[in-house]
Amino acid sequence: MQNWDDDLNEIMARKMKDLAIQSSTSSSADTANSSNKVHIATPITLTDSNFAQAIDRYPLIVVDYWAPWCGPCRMVSPVIEQLANELGGKVVFGKLNVDENPVTSNAFGIQSIPTMAIFKNGKAVDGFVGAASKSQILSKISTYLGEQ
Repeated sequence: MQNWDDDLNEIMARKMKDLAIQSSTSSSADTANSSNKVHIATPITLTDSNFAQAIDRYPLIVVDYWAPWCGPCRMVSPVIEQLANELGGKVVFGKLNVDENPVTSNAFGIQSIPTMAIFKNGKAVDGFVGAASKSQILSKISTYLGEQ
């Protein structure tokens, strides 16, 4: 079992390094406009291992709890991709596969998917259950955009 933990830690270290590289290759214009903000234009993959770190790292993060077999989750996925691209630098989007990450899903009481949760400064502040349109998701998120 110890080897499994070592392997998992190695994979997570690689993923975090990739994420750091991804965020450091943002355009210099974005970096100049936001000294403390990270510009991530695609949803990040969240796991039981990196969830707490990601929630603490990003001031505003929207978590999409999903599963590959979930039809409504697959409908919402392109919307999440679009919003991540449009709101990069303001909001970070993360996707957590509930089947592969039961510890985090259970800790937050996720019983239905898709579920979106909004975390601000490390704390869950809002969310909703079910497939939602782009405008509905944006409306929910926009409440927290001006407060950073």
